[in-house]
Amino acid sequence: MAKHVGVKLPEDLVNVLKEEKTVAVLATFSEKGLPHTTPLQCIYPKGLESILISIHKDHTGYQNMVWQKKVMLCFMDEGNVAYSVLGRAGVVRAPSEVHPLMNIVRIDIIDIKSDRSVLTKVE
Repeated sequence: MAKHVGVKLPEDLVNVLKEEKTVAVLATFSEKGLPHTTPLQCIYPKGLESILISIHKDHTGYQNMVWQKKVMLCFMDEGNVAYSVLGRAGVVRAPSEVHPLMNIVRIDIIDIKSDRSVLTKVE
């Protein structure tokens, strides 16, 4: 059962993000109401209340978040780390300094829920 944990990134999730090895799933929806998911690898915490991501400027997930702003990020990692983060997206830099096709987006956290389960464990 999901548990509300607040609006600040929990310590275990911050540690996972700082290792720069995890993959998150970005969930958005289109103007027509169609759901879309995007795997992300370039993710980094900006303090405890925001997350920075790098995403291709032509990706459907990016186009959806520019239109809609509200997004959900799902994180699962070893040690039974499992969180869903609801946030509001805003473009920070387009294009990024790293690559002309990648844009940097800041996601300000609205809510975080823990999706850990006593029945399931990610190794």
